[in-house]
Amino acid sequence: MQLAAARIWVRDLAVSREFYGSVLGLRSIWEYDFAVGYDVGKTLIVEVDDGAEPQAQFVGRFAGLSLRVDDIDETYRALSAKGVVFETAPEVMDWGGTLAHFRDPDGNVLTLLGD
Repeated sequence: MQLAAARIWVRDLAVSREFYGSVLGLRSIWEYDFAVGYDVGKTLIVEVDDGAEPQAQFVGRFAGLSLRVDDIDETYRALSAKGVVFETAPEVMDWGGTLAHFRDPDGNVLTLLGD
């Protein structure tokens, strides 16, 4: 088995499309009126919550998704300058990697991962 995609639930797809596409710089590989797929090695699906369960409970939470970047300090500075709200500055973990957590417009927490 292989991971095919990961999904993040949002409330406003237009705002999220701007954030994930323009601010984060992710390349859209497909779009529908309810979701956009971005190329992050696999597919990151950003899908609008239509108010139905169980999706509504997943908006604004820790997504558990890490996006690997070549230079975490530079990416942190560049995204901060674009208004991305970070929970933490890049921090070296005991296991050797570096993490920085940030929020999307709906409050979903994602992680930058650097070596």
